[in-house]
Amino acid sequence: MQKLTDQLKLNKNTNIDLMGVFNESLKDEKFKKLIEKVKLPYEELAKYTTILEDCAQEYHNCLNCKNILECKNRVKGHAYLPEVENNQLKFGYKMCKKQEKLLKENKYLENIYSYNIPDEIVKASMKNIYVDDPNRIEIIKWINKFIKNYDKEKPEKGLYLSGSFGSGKTYLLSAMFNELAKNNVKSAIIFWPEYLVELKNSMRNDDYGEKINKIKKVPLLLIDDIGAEATTSWSRDDILCPILQYRMQEKLPTFFTSNLSIELLEKHLSISKDGIEEVKAKRIIERINQLTDKLDLVSKNYRK
Repeated sequence: MQKLTDQLKLNKNTNIDLMGVFNESLKDEKFKKLIEKVKLPYEELAKYTTILEDCAQEYHNCLNCKNILECKNRVKGHAYLPEVENNQLKFGYKMCKKQEKLLKENKYLENIYSYNIPDEIVKASMKNIYVDDPNRIEIIKWINKFIKNYDKEKPEKGLYLSGSFGSGKTYLLSAMFNELAKNNVKSAIIFWPEYLVELKNSMRNDDYGEKINKIKKVPLLLIDDIGAEATTSWSRDDILCPILQYRMQEKLPTFFTSNLSIELLEKHLSISKDGIEEVKAKRIIERINQLTDKLDLVSKNYRK
C-alpha cells in the first residue's frame, strides 16, 4: 500500500505538472481569450486544461463564423463552453446567435405538416418564386390575392393546379402556405400516392383514424400529385371522398396539384380493378369542383 507521504508528494508533483501545461496553453491567444472570461483561479482551471483547449477552439470557431453552414464545431450551431456555477466549473453546449436566428426564422415551419415532401419544397419562399415566366403570372396573382384575403374573408375555395411535370406547381402552393404559416395558419402538404401506401400499411394501427383526421380537419390542405396513384375503390371511396366531403361541408380551403386536367383525373378515378365506375369518379370530381378554382401551368421542367 502506498504511504500517505508518498501520495502527497505525487499530488504535489502532479499539481506542478498541471500548472506547467496550463501556463504553456496560455501562450495560445485562442486559449487565453477564453480563460479571461472564466472567473476562477488558474489553479482550479489547470485541472481542466485539455477540455478548455477544446472549448477555446470551438469559441474561436464561433467568433470567426460567417454563417451557420460554415460551422466547424462538433455540434452544428453550438459551442462547447465552460460556465461557472456556485464557484464550480461546468461544461455544456451553448447555442450560437446564428443558430438562434435560424430557429426563429424557421419557427413558422411548425405550423406545416408535410408527408414525403422534399425539403426544398417544404421551405419554399414567395421571394424565391420565378416571376419571369408569363405562364405563371395568373397563378401568382391568384396566390397573392388568397394570401391577402385569407385573414379578412377566410376564402372557401382552394386551387386545382394542373400542368406539366416539374413546372413548379407544388413549390408555388407551398410558398403560399409558408407565407400564411408566418401568421400561425396551420396547413398540411401531402404527397398523395405515398400517403395512401402509408395509410394502408397502418390500417391495423391505433393511429390510423388520427392520420386521416389530421389532414381532414387542417385549415389548409394540399393534396400533391393526385392522379399519380393507382386507383382503388378503397382510396377513392373510403379515403378521398370522406376527406373532401368534410372539407366541403366545413368550407376548408383545399388545394390539389396534378399532371392531369380535371377531365383526365375523372377518367383516371373511374378505372380500378373493379372495372369502370364513372359515377363514383364523378362524385369525387363534383367535390373538387366545389372546393377549387382551376388553373393550368405549362412551363419548362425546373427539376432538370
